[in-house]
Amino acid sequence: MRTTLDIEDGLLMQAKSFAAREHTSLTRLIEESLSLRLRASQVSMHGKGRPVLPVYAGRGGLRPTIRDTLSQRALLDAADEADFAR
Repeated sequence: MRTTLDIEDGLLMQAKSFAAREHTSLTRLIEESLSLRLRASQVSMHGKGRPVLPVYAGRGGLRPTIRDTLSQRALLDAADEADFAR
């Protein structure tokens, strides 16, 4: 299907250059880009593909001198003390 697009000049130049480096056409580059964007949109709408957050399973933890772990000030003070100890 043919269509007309208004694309900012700088972006179009970058896209043409990229397509040439990849040995593909501008049309194919635009099709692939749209396809990737639409697929990503569908995945996020369905809640799939969420990144798995790492969980620390090691030993240790916070210093015993930190009494209030919910206090940002206590955590920042402990970090400053660690910097000064180095």
